[in-house]
Amino acid sequence: MDLNLERPLLFFDIESTGLNIPTDSIIELSFVKAFPGHPDPDIKTWKIRPWDYERNCQRHISEEASKVNGITDEMLRDCPLFIKVAAEIADWLRGSDLAGFNSAKFDLPMLAEEFERVKQYCRSKIAAVSTPAASKMEAEELLAKVDIDLHEPLMVDVQSIYHFMEPRNLRAAYRFYCGGEDFENAHEAEADTLATFEVLKAQLDRYKEPDKYHEQVLKNDVKSLAAFVGRKYVDFSGHLILNDKGEALINFGKHKGRTAREVWQSEPSYFKWIQEGSFTLDTKACFERLAASFKAERDAASKRPATESELQGLKDKFNGKLF
Repeated sequence: MDLNLERPLLFFDIESTGLNIPTDSIIELSFVKAFPGHPDPDIKTWKIRPWDYERNCQRHISEEASKVNGITDEMLRDCPLFIKVAAEIADWLRGSDLAGFNSAKFDLPMLAEEFERVKQYCRSKIAAVSTPAASKMEAEELLAKVDIDLHEPLMVDVQSIYHFMEPRNLRAAYRFYCGGEDFENAHEAEADTLATFEVLKAQLDRYKEPDKYHEQVLKNDVKSLAAFVGRKYVDFSGHLILNDKGEALINFGKHKGRTAREVWQSEPSYFKWIQEGSFTLDTKACFERLAASFKAERDAASKRPATESELQGLKDKFNGKLF
């Protein structure tokens, strides 16, 4: 079954130096972009030299990661840095919804982290007094080109659908839904991404009608498919989640279960601790945006006249004695 799309759906997969998002980097990125009304997707794969911007050196690929993806440090010596291809990658992403296999929990946060590193690097160049005018202009141009919000697109995680319907892995999913033997070159980004693309289409064919084993059907639209991702996280790492009222909740540590607003009002230093801690840049940016919105609301409230209910509350609090 072909995908029923209202706008492009971008399937993607990454290979990385390791699994720690704040300290690891992308070494291979593959896109398979499906378009409304077109059966054949566009495909693009980048090999990327992982870079530590703070130490100004190539980041080492862990032995565990290298055993899985078959990529070594030496193989990437002549490959471009992410910052050199970030504008092109952003162009592929812009205006598309996203899809992948287990991408909501790792690939998407890692991709977002790489973009945040580029943005941070550009801002530091622009702010530095020693940066030549031409370099500042170049940094400003790049910053504008990579100005995308990866929280905005709908995210279809094919693994979430797969595990909901048939809890297994990508190889088993390909055998189960597409038939035949394992697909070739598993754990190479392009092969995995193409397999994910084919699996989702086969899932739509298999679950279009209810049966005695599956009462729930799959609707052929991205919004319904994205719902299988489950709980809505504010940041990709899951340190902030939304409650039923749409409020941001702290999802870890001593303040777990409390709203971010409540913590900001009672312990604003906690937000500073987040900025100085070992958290992803995306998590820090989300906390920073929340703090800015809370402050803006407080400042706006301080400039408007008190409402009747607020005045009555003050009267009740002081037993009718304001002075």
